[in-house]
Amino acid sequence: MSKCSPQEVTHLLLAWRQGEKEALDKLVPVLYEELRHLAHSYMRGERKDHTLQTTALVNEAYVRLLDCSKVNWQNRAHFLAISAQLMRRILVDYARSRDYLKRGGAAEKVSLKESQIVSKGRDPDLIELDHALQALTDVDARKCQVVELRFFGGLTAEETAEVLGVSPDTVLRDWKLARTWLARELKKAATGPKAKNCGSPGARPF
Repeated sequence: MSKCSPQEVTHLLLAWRQGEKEALDKLVPVLYEELRHLAHSYMRGERKDHTLQTTALVNEAYVRLLDCSKVNWQNRAHFLAISAQLMRRILVDYARSRDYLKRGGAAEKVSLKESQIVSKGRDPDLIELDHALQALTDVDARKCQVVELRFFGGLTAEETAEVLGVSPDTVLRDWKLARTWLARELKKAATGPKAKNCGSPGARPF
């Protein structure tokens, strides 16, 4: 299948939103390829014997995307942002369904070194990362979006800037600060009981 340009994807998204059924027929394979790209970005960070294969992850994301048909799609950037959120939720839901923490087993780990969210040391599990990102949202929602788009969505700084409507320099600055903040929160989770107030007003800002 030939790749569609961002403009063509935007046109199909808008046409679908406006009720043109034939646009969905053309959009389906495009969305699937976009989600497959996101899934590969996700699974690069998972351990090799992860039981949730890329194909299953893409299929679940695709089904969830179709359930979001009432979303007012704005453009390709909007689609990528929604997809990144879907992929984050899928992986976190999967980690929770395995119930490793409650059963005393090993939690699902995700390597963040490739994405440079944390530098050296213990890799956090997906649930810990999700908790930290929720706390980050309370402190600075845009920085959380930057992490979500770059790590979970696999977007470049330029693509992230397009989604958020800011400059690439702003994205890189937010990315650097968010990494530092997340590293501190994840270290707290690793060295003691999970702090229930990590997202409270007492949490140290940037």
